[in-house]
Amino acid sequence: MNNNFIDSNIWLYAFMESKLSKHDIANKILNKEKIFLSIQVINEVCFNLKRKAGYNEKEIYIFTQNIAERYFVANLDIKTVLKSIKIREKYAISFWDSHIIASALLNNCSILYTEDMQHNQIIENTLKIINPFK
Repeated sequence: MNNNFIDSNIWLYAFMESKLSKHDIANKILNKEKIFLSIQVINEVCFNLKRKAGYNEKEIYIFTQNIAERYFVANLDIKTVLKSIKIREKYAISFWDSHIIASALLNNCSILYTEDMQHNQIIENTLKIINPFK
């Protein structure tokens, strides 16, 4: 069974129904087993749900609480930061994306779902980046 790491854009499509085909695909991904995300991803999603979808603080709180109860949430710690530096250096990946990749690797994820990175790229021979909308 694969550990799946989900980037913020997939979460946003799942909770914002503006693009129906992406919404359906995102929801299918979120129904997989062993879903991981990071504190960084939660922060990005909450920020955008408030800004773009008009969620209020109570809705953001409930969303965050539900995520924490249902999925595996990776903390951003010094080990993650150090790993992300190595990832940036080796793969020339952006600062924030390297944190996502480091979190996925440190949680033994084999798939990272995102539309923001290179589709089908393999990181450290263990993590495959998949753009589910391709």
